[in-house]
Amino acid sequence: MPYNKDEQQAFQAAQQGTKEAVNIASSIVANDPDYASQLKHLRKEVGEAYEQIQNALESATETQYDQLQKYEQDLRKIMQDVDGQDSFS
Repeated sequence: MPYNKDEQQAFQAAQQGTKEAVNIASSIVANDPDYASQLKHLRKEVGEAYEQIQNALESATETQYDQLQKYEQDLRKIMQDVDGQDSFS
């Protein structure tokens, strides 16, 4: 059953990537002198998480699919919030 194992690993990678992006987003402080590099790191993590989600969607079960869609929404919300605060965009 390697397919199921790969399916589960892809889902877990997407789950972990989203969790990491959420953690980074929650630690960013807009008036911090390091804000620009934190924002760059967040954008990189969100991009990686999005790619992991896309990969996982290819073999997801129905339940996983629904959760992956929620992860995508969470990532979009993070970036909308950040872009709303980012005076340089």
